[in-house]
Amino acid sequence: MATNLPAGVAGRSGTFSIGGDLSVNRLGFGAMQITGPGVWGDPADPDEAVRVLRRAVELGVNFIDTADSYGPVVSETLIRKALHPYPAGLAIATKAGLTRQGPDRWLPVGRPEYLRQQCEMSLRHLGLDRLELFQLHRIDPKVALEDQLGELVSLQKEGKIRHIGLSEVAVDEVDRARRLAPVTTVQNLYNLVNRKSEDVLEYCEANAIGFIPWFPLATGELARPGSRLSRMAEARQASPAQLALAWLLHRSPVVLPIPGTSKVAHLEDNMAAALLQLSDDEAAELQSL
Repeated sequence: MATNLPAGVAGRSGTFSIGGDLSVNRLGFGAMQITGPGVWGDPADPDEAVRVLRRAVELGVNFIDTADSYGPVVSETLIRKALHPYPAGLAIATKAGLTRQGPDRWLPVGRPEYLRQQCEMSLRHLGLDRLELFQLHRIDPKVALEDQLGELVSLQKEGKIRHIGLSEVAVDEVDRARRLAPVTTVQNLYNLVNRKSEDVLEYCEANAIGFIPWFPLATGELARPGSRLSRMAEARQASPAQLALAWLLHRSPVVLPIPGTSKVAHLEDNMAAALLQLSDDEAAELQSL
């Protein structure tokens, strides 16, 4: 467990400039887990969720990722309750394009009028005049991509969003989307266990696009007692989660990990990963797991 972390420790993870003009510390915070089970409803301990958000900012997190569908609405309203009026330099990213039908149930809706409505609602729920990063949560296969991204471009021109991002996309989808809109980030599932988006990460790296790995701490069987990851963590006097995050930070300068949690103690453990500097040999060993 991490204790006595220095204020602003997340800044030790380095910085990345989203779209060339929005500089954030690379180790951010994902606000999905501050909701109820199945990402549905209120968290079991709303006061602890508020403490988590405030502690994250104290520790130097200036990039918080959420979505209108987390709760739904719960995550965005908790962020406003905990942090508004927002400190200078805090970038809040949100998403629209997934609807909720109950716990762990998600269906894409990308109709332009819906995306516009959800942008307006996120502005209201977060208490903002402009969203720093607005991400299409999923591409809706029933709606032309030109219509989905065209609406985001219109919102951008109106000053309601600053940057446009995508989530859970393949290389060809990113490439096609970039012909329609200035895509600055991609958020895909990626971690030590699941690297199916390796080609997407390489594409982002080649094009200076921020790559936001969601579910970055899925270590699973790799972290079992006596495993190579567990032994490496013990040798570094770190937790397996810290090594997993340190590996992501080492993997590429465009990677922006957003570990989430509903507990302050777990948050502090995650943020301590910013203090871990992996050697190339250590990174290669983690890569081989």
